[in-house]
Amino acid sequence: MNIIIVGCGKVGHTLAQQLGGENHDIVVVDKNPERVHGITDELDAQGIIGNGVSYQTLQEAGVEKADLLIAVTASDEQNLLCCCIARQAGHCKTIARVRNPIYNEEITFLRDKLGLDLVINPELITANEIARIFQFPSAVKIDTFSKGRLELIHFRVTKECLLCGIELMHLKESLGFNVLIPLVTRGEEIIIPRGNFVFEEGDIASVVTTPQTATMFFRKIGFTSGRTRTAMLVGGGTISYYLAQRLLSAGINTKIVEIDENVCNELSEKLPDAVVIHGDGTDEKLLLQEGLEKADGFVALTGLDEENILLSLLAKKLGNSKSVCKINRINFNSLLGEIKVDTTVFPRLLTADLIIKYARSMNDSLGSNVENLYRLEDGKAEALEFFVKEASGVTDIPLAKLKMKKDINICSITRGSQVIFPTGNDVIKVGDYVVVVMKHLGMKDIKDILL
Repeated sequence: MNIIIVGCGKVGHTLAQQLGGENHDIVVVDKNPERVHGITDELDAQGIIGNGVSYQTLQEAGVEKADLLIAVTASDEQNLLCCCIARQAGHCKTIARVRNPIYNEEITFLRDKLGLDLVINPELITANEIARIFQFPSAVKIDTFSKGRLELIHFRVTKECLLCGIELMHLKESLGFNVLIPLVTRGEEIIIPRGNFVFEEGDIASVVTTPQTATMFFRKIGFTSGRTRTAMLVGGGTISYYLAQRLLSAGINTKIVEIDENVCNELSEKLPDAVVIHGDGTDEKLLLQEGLEKADGFVALTGLDEENILLSLLAKKLGNSKSVCKINRINFNSLLGEIKVDTTVFPRLLTADLIIKYARSMNDSLGSNVENLYRLEDGKAEALEFFVKEASGVTDIPLAKLKMKKDINICSITRGSQVIFPTGNDVIKVGDYVVVVMKHLGMKDIKDILL
């Protein structure tokens, strides 16, 4: 496809990198020559220096032949206007990044009246991700499928954990019920485990489960920590606002520490049920005074990655809280794995995943839709959910007889209200939702799993 990306900041750069890897033709647009050249010198992309809300600039970028335009400038208003002009100038699909909470309350109106195909709010997406993680404090990350009926929960295997030292084939008899673990990360290695795989301390294992059985699974393997009751957030930005809304609505006592007095006053007005503290979130004495040692959850949401990492480590040292660390830059990830930060969230990667999912689903000629997509372990693996639209080489044949590519796991089949954790005797039918975890990247159709 021909894709135009307007805005060459962090998110724009990530999108150009990942969509370019999907074999699309990319054109980036920005008023800043350094940002444009930073992408075109590194990636296989064409660059246009100019204002993305200018009709002339969009014409130069090829809007009349474009299939998709993504507006991710720093201004919500520019993003919306850019998409409106693109809709009038060409026939492309449009995606706008809209971050302001005021606009978030009017998303349906904006999307319908302005003809937007997708509106993305990275801060809200990130807040939702963190809120899901707090539902299961033992989890490193939670990906949801089948409209919330299915979850892929990633967790770290500890020395005391039931899994440590046992073979995968014996897991069912140890638990007393069946679960599927389709992916394990061990250091830099990504493993699609088979029956003789032995779990080791430090592995990041991914389990496919329903929300109803997830609690029982974690209790069985020895993770007994209950639900989050209290949470402390350091940093009072937009993510904190959205996250506090979610936590408060779930009955979680929420405290926000913010250094800017004006921001504190604004948060106090918008979130009357939250406790807002005006102070320096990097002050250890202040955090202890405000109850860090007793908090069940801790989230570092300052504007500096370094501060967030150190705060997360401090929270682990001083208390027993589940700590979550927001990271804006990606090049820290290998270090984070070594220093055992509980959970890291990358807003721009979450945003990129949604847009890549949308881009893959645009091809109507395929026999299935990409309903959900999650990049796993720095993009080395993917979890995809397909909706099977028509009969093909994968339907109505027992899974054991399918000639599939290596390193692919069919994790679940959702048929109506029934969730099936498949065995070799199960079949995929038209109308099913199928979740697949794989080391292969870029699959757009369920038939791509076949040799």
